[in-house]
Amino acid sequence: MADTQPPDMKNRTGFKRGGKSGKVADFRYKRPSRSKDDKAPAAPKDNGGADRRKQSDHASTRGKAAGEPRFTSLKNRNSLQSGPRPNQAYAALDLGTNNCRLLIARPSGENFTVIDAFSRVVKLGENLAKTGQLSDAAMDRTLEALAVCSEKLRRRNVYLARSVATEACRRAANGAQFIERVRRETGIVLDIITAQEEARLAVLGCHILLEQGKGPAIIFDIGGGSTELVLLEGGGPIPRIKDWLSVPWGVVSLTDTVPRTGSSDADRAARYAEMRRCVLDSFASFKARIGDAALDPSIRLLGTSGTVTTLASLHLELPQYDRKAVDGLIVPSQAMRDISARLSTLSRDDRSALPCIGNDRSDLVVAGCAILESILDIWPARRLGVADRGIREGILRSLMATELNGNAAGRKA
Repeated sequence: MADTQPPDMKNRTGFKRGGKSGKVADFRYKRPSRSKDDKAPAAPKDNGGADRRKQSDHASTRGKAAGEPRFTSLKNRNSLQSGPRPNQAYAALDLGTNNCRLLIARPSGENFTVIDAFSRVVKLGENLAKTGQLSDAAMDRTLEALAVCSEKLRRRNVYLARSVATEACRRAANGAQFIERVRRETGIVLDIITAQEEARLAVLGCHILLEQGKGPAIIFDIGGGSTELVLLEGGGPIPRIKDWLSVPWGVVSLTDTVPRTGSSDADRAARYAEMRRCVLDSFASFKARIGDAALDPSIRLLGTSGTVTTLASLHLELPQYDRKAVDGLIVPSQAMRDISARLSTLSRDDRSALPCIGNDRSDLVVAGCAILESILDIWPARRLGVADRGIREGILRSLMATELNGNAAGRKA
């Protein structure tokens, strides 16, 4: 039987209810200078994680031979034009426990148009739940992906950007050292955000896909190392966060923590039940806290994660993943339960053979199913919204909104 929390959780911080949200980075990107006087950005200080969370995202070429980047804080905005610049590129990088994802976009009216993107499974949090450390192999894999991101940021001449790291770097004892190594080798400065900021950005990025309704809503993000649950008040075009929770169970951490005991049908069923127990226990306080909202028959659910998009693909019987078909889809909750129950009984090889799962997700999807079913146990909505968007889109909207608000403030000064 697994513990309710992974073994390294005693040193874990950033999950208290009501913690202060992180700030949006606000830096202008300048083309790399070849001046011999250029200096690399100062290394982030390790002050219990507080200083690290204040770091902004810096994109650069790799190494001093090509010139280090220079960044100027946008304190004097009076000379800037109003609002996001339509021809300038903005970027968001999300380094999670399992994936490294980059999105580069230009403003387009009230929205934005993606001009470049990158996604790679890096498994940064592999075995983290057991060891409390990022492994050398995982860090090397991640650095290779971040080097690709760095080059894309440089080539696209990004104007404003923010890069964030989430649960793996929050939890790992050597997370700060890895962040410094990333800065040194790629020029990217990762902002280790709090769980609350992670939840806020996810909501900002996907809330537009919520079904219309006046009742409360739950947006959830099943990540690699954690799951965030956010309760939104009903009504109004802009949702208001009423309460939130982050638990240390994601598809990687839950997979690594609940061990395999055998390969029989009974063994797989027992492991799945244990996963469900761990997750439900961690949700209990949130369920009790939000009271009647959990029982409201008009409650709406929206999930943003690889788990819900994968299961939605299976529901549609897609031969391969199609974001356009999945993003914004509304599916019957029972259909997602049925697919989850089926996947939990299959062998790893049988899951790998299914379209839209493959080798990368075959091990992790069962943990995702356990988390999803546990959410549906507590909030039994009849329908579930699916979002293939989240933190990166939330970052882009924050950057562009900050630019707009900052320029407006500058004109009034």
